[in-house]
Amino acid sequence: MSDFPCDPEPVETVQGQSLLEHLNELRIRLTWAAGALVAGTVISFIFARELLLLMLEPYGGQLQTLRPTEGIETFFKVALVSGFIVAMPVVLHQFWLFIAPGLTKQERRYVYIFIPATLGMFLLGIMFAWFLLIPAAVSFLSTFMPTIFMAEWTSSEYISFILAMLFWLGLAFQMPIIVYLLARVGLVNGAMLQEQWRFAVVGVAILAAAITPSIDPVTMLLTMAPLLILYVLSIGLAYLGHGRFAENMEID
Repeated sequence: MSDFPCDPEPVETVQGQSLLEHLNELRIRLTWAAGALVAGTVISFIFARELLLLMLEPYGGQLQTLRPTEGIETFFKVALVSGFIVAMPVVLHQFWLFIAPGLTKQERRYVYIFIPATLGMFLLGIMFAWFLLIPAAVSFLSTFMPTIFMAEWTSSEYISFILAMLFWLGLAFQMPIIVYLLARVGLVNGAMLQEQWRFAVVGVAILAAAITPSIDPVTMLLTMAPLLILYVLSIGLAYLGHGRFAENMEID
């Protein structure tokens, strides 16, 4: 018997990979994701002026800058946010390549369904905000009591307002997916949501008021209408998800 201790066996992780191999894979995926973010930001810097002009269309005029660096800060904000959005498909793909070996076939099937659905609903919320909600809100806010108030918005506040509206509407459109996932684990069901529709209407009204800074009824109704439609869709998905949950409980 040798006096020298045997080399310890490498720690096995996913599909026979050692811990070092797994860490090296993580390093590769992070490198690709970081490269995508840099490339997306560079591309966005090239088109940042056009993006600013596009975002300025609902306002229809030039924006004020009250600080010496406000203009360039707004420019960088638009470039960085749009660069992150451009790089997001590559970042998500690298994340998927890293976690996929550790998932079962059924878990992969769920990912194939829910990630496109989540991105699609987020994009749908952004489109709704851009084409309907933002023009209505900007029109109301910029013409509110014109004999008393003169709308001269700063670049920082206006761009932050537009980006916030786009983000929160995209997030609000995730309601059906979140409800379905909650129903799949038995936390909610369709009957519960159907019975509580009055509270849901109040909740949607509060959410619409939080998302939209405008208090005019047209903008509020424009915001509430799709959210109520999404709530009705969520009820149907809750019935479906809870049914799958009940089936799994019977099998177990």
